[in-house]
Amino acid sequence: MAESLEQYLEFITQAAYLAGRSTLGYYQAGVRADFKADDTPVTAADRLAEQVVRGQIEARFPQHAIVGEEFEAKETEGATHRWIIDPIDGTKSFVHGVPLYATLIGLEIEGQVRVGAAYFPALDEMLAAADGLGCWWNGRRAHVSSLTDLSRAVMTFTDPASFGRYGRPKAWERLQKAVYYRTGWSDAYGYMLVATGRAELALDPAMAVWDCGPFPPIFQEAGGYFGDWKGNRTIYSKEALATTQALLPEVLKLIETE
Repeated sequence: MAESLEQYLEFITQAAYLAGRSTLGYYQAGVRADFKADDTPVTAADRLAEQVVRGQIEARFPQHAIVGEEFEAKETEGATHRWIIDPIDGTKSFVHGVPLYATLIGLEIEGQVRVGAAYFPALDEMLAAADGLGCWWNGRRAHVSSLTDLSRAVMTFTDPASFGRYGRPKAWERLQKAVYYRTGWSDAYGYMLVATGRAELALDPAMAVWDCGPFPPIFQEAGGYFGDWKGNRTIYSKEALATTQALLPEVLKLIETE
């Protein structure tokens, strides 16, 4: 499997880079946002970046299925491979000229995400991984923090109001008290910080599948945890938690069901 994953890791890294770079012509250029039914913004840059990724996949792997945030899913009968795309994770940041946005791509093989890439175009930071091949941050190995004391940990999140909105205010309150520093380095950027050892905990009480497509192999290969709030390694729980293996038991205890 390692040999076949290597070609996918190379491909996904290039695809994320090209799609991410396509957004820069719109970045800090007064791009107009439309609002979808769920009140989230979408721009011409989101659509263009997803088209870039889809075009590359369809040219190289036409038999594969595709699911993305901005366009209808491509279902292929009998497909064992499915690509998961978020062309701009952090569109609110993008629209406001804040550089903490990313192009996210994951490759699911027979129901398990095995390869992933997160590229931050405005920062030119690439984080990519495949099972058994390591997690790579701009060409060097990435690893989660070695910190073992939650009271000295840095915690990141996207929107503090979301914890109350999704019924997790007590868990949010307990976490705030437990960590050293809490900051809204948001969306995929916060998860990259955890995977690269610059923060110890990132979590959100609401998360779409394309918002976390690349993270299972990234965190597995970086020596950390990515999954739901109960300790299950999944992208389908509609919530997300990333942390180190050392801190995971204590964090899970703090965020037990209200």
